[in-house]
Amino acid sequence: MKPSLRVARIAAAGCAASFAAGVGAQQVVKPPIAQYWVDVATHSMAGMPEMPSLPAFMGGGAGTGSNHYGNARGMSPGRWLDLALHTRNKPSGSEATHAIPAAMQMGAGLPLTPVAATARPDREDVTEGVPERPTGRLLVYWGCGETVRSGQPRIIELGSADPQAFGRAFAGRYAPDRGARVGPGYSIWPNEKNRTMVPRGASLAGEHAISGEGVPASMKFAIGPTHDFMPAIELSASGALAESVALQWPAVRNARAYYLHAMASVGRDMVLWSSSETPDTGMGLFDYLSNATVDRWVAEKVLLPASAARCAVPKGIFASGNDQGAMLRMIAWGSELNLAHPPRPSDPRTPWEPEWSARVRVKATTMAMLGSDMPAAPGQAPASQAAQPGPAEPGQAAQDAAPSIPGLPGAGRAIDAIRGIFGR
Repeated sequence: MKPSLRVARIAAAGCAASFAAGVGAQQVVKPPIAQYWVDVATHSMAGMPEMPSLPAFMGGGAGTGSNHYGNARGMSPGRWLDLALHTRNKPSGSEATHAIPAAMQMGAGLPLTPVAATARPDREDVTEGVPERPTGRLLVYWGCGETVRSGQPRIIELGSADPQAFGRAFAGRYAPDRGARVGPGYSIWPNEKNRTMVPRGASLAGEHAISGEGVPASMKFAIGPTHDFMPAIELSASGALAESVALQWPAVRNARAYYLHAMASVGRDMVLWSSSETPDTGMGLFDYLSNATVDRWVAEKVLLPASAARCAVPKGIFASGNDQGAMLRMIAWGSELNLAHPPRPSDPRTPWEPEWSARVRVKATTMAMLGSDMPAAPGQAPASQAAQPGPAEPGQAAQDAAPSIPGLPGAGRAIDAIRGIFGR
């Protein structure tokens, strides 16, 4: 064999071995020095226009102590923003500032202050005493339609001798919590020093920067219109509980998917219904979800697609002869934005050592009491008896309570009922 040919073959073999090593190599990834979480939410009451954040609407205001961390995961009407920072360079928590765009209408920046060393994680699981064994039945219905489908409801005897029956009853789809587990070492806004309410017309679109003790100087990023506050969901409903309740809404800007869930006490039974095409109590879906999870569950028909504009609650499943009605919740998920600096190297042999990462999560929710017609939003036709989801026409947290509001009778009673059911 000629020397030149031998050299060429050796070189080729070396390249192939290097390529194989690169393909099979596991990239070394180090945690970022600083991590930032931005939770964005618009909560509303069906049949009513978007209101100022509820504490201000009920008599509070900027600086009065009515805004606090966790409202983005609650239910009170308004626009809410939860900010959380953690940096390894300042384990006790950083005094920092989030510089915001002028479109926020909240000044030049928002102060991030460390959580008190004595504070518990904001979503720490706490068990108080031994709960009473529930009685009655859980009746689970699912799917948009005017009539109850064959094979429904799924019935669970809550008073069963099986001690695990209650747990199985509420076992269903849920996504692992990917938010900040706020506690000592984190810095947050809102906080005791600044509880300014988010204005109704606030916009996150623009340039943002985080600065402070232990925060990398490079921590700057932009948020575009796709990840801005979503508008309020304009849900309308018609139909008595003894009949099918028709639900309709115009497309929500930037929505990736929708989900509706209703519940009511009927005699000694608890009745649940969801817009999903799969049987599930649906209690674990009213939270932020990743883009991949939303897309997968839309494909599996657990969630309604962004093109959906109507649904219907089956006839009579909530009819009980009392005046409490049924409480319905609806959620629209926006897209999640994940940022890191510097970007991840494409070569798996190159370690990735990000200076910072940021996650922006967006959603909108609304709540309604079924059983009395809710007017359509301006410019929207009343809800029809169309039952199936279809294309749109062209053109908890720290605060999880909502008091009764004029125009929405029974909302406070419904919340109290839910707390009684789930022991919180």
